[in-house]
Amino acid sequence: MEKRRERIWARIEAADVGGFLTYAPENRYYITGFTGSSGYVLMTAQETVLLTDSRYAVQATAQAQGATVVMHAARWLDTLREQVKRLAIRRLGFEPGSITYKSFLELQDALPGIELVPQSDVVERLRMVKEAAELERIADAAKIADDAFAHIAGYIRAGVSERDVALELEIFMRKQGAAGISFTTIVASGERSALPHGVATDRVIGRGDFVTLDFGARYNQYASDITRTVVIGPPSDRHQDVYALVLRAQERALAGIKPGMSGEVADALARDVIEDGGYGDYFGHSLGHGLGIAVHEAPRLARKSEDVLQEGMVVTVEPGIYIPGFGGVRIEDDIVLTTDGCARLTHATKELLIL
Repeated sequence: MEKRRERIWARIEAADVGGFLTYAPENRYYITGFTGSSGYVLMTAQETVLLTDSRYAVQATAQAQGATVVMHAARWLDTLREQVKRLAIRRLGFEPGSITYKSFLELQDALPGIELVPQSDVVERLRMVKEAAELERIADAAKIADDAFAHIAGYIRAGVSERDVALELEIFMRKQGAAGISFTTIVASGERSALPHGVATDRVIGRGDFVTLDFGARYNQYASDITRTVVIGPPSDRHQDVYALVLRAQERALAGIKPGMSGEVADALARDVIEDGGYGDYFGHSLGHGLGIAVHEAPRLARKSEDVLQEGMVVTVEPGIYIPGFGGVRIEDDIVLTTDGCARLTHATKELLIL
């Protein structure tokens, strides 16, 4: 944890500030190890201060090793002002992307005479490259998701509702040790599978339906994110052709993604296959995104993305085709960038399952 703080401060000190403040829950955890739901982190070159409330007195002291834990007053900004004065901070860096304009005005009002200096994505850029312990946790979360897909493949059938499938997935992952789900589980069947973010409804799954399942487990603060598409009953030629095209696009991306490549070039690996297959207009979202403490974080694998891939980054690879009135297919894996390529963290079968 101390080395993380040193790396963060090395990026901050170039802005010539005396301190740095984060409101973001993910960054709070990354800097201190504190898993509570409320708190703020104030950093200087010499000290890291975690401000939280009395509910977390014992927890914060146990988890935030090496940090000064301060129980804040009923109005936390009053305690922040005291700490800024104690640490002799005159210029304070803050994250403009993690607070509202209202919060910014309150911060200004609470710290008269203190210059507030915006510092964007300082911690987020460091979070992109995962440490070995982080990779282990993401792999554990991915294993839970893999096992959940194997389980749900034996549960889905015609006559079951999307909502029941989503609930079964979530219960199974909890039983495997997940602290919760990474995001609202997507179960989209039939024509609804053409909705990239079609969260589960009361729709009853029927024969001839594609069923897209996009879900993930949260384990030890880290997330997984996997998508598989199955078909109920014998698939038509169109079902098979669309599925095969998406799978081919994903496999090309997995074979080609490597460090040094931009997010735009990575996106094109899959997009070119789908466009050449005549379905370019039906792949509207980006190829993937970073994954870690947050289910969506940097880098982005997308058209126009200038993010440069590095060894140790974890990203999703999730091409899709969505045809209104017919249905859609998405296939998604979590991968880690290696020295000269990538390695999958999710391993559930990608054969088109006929259920």
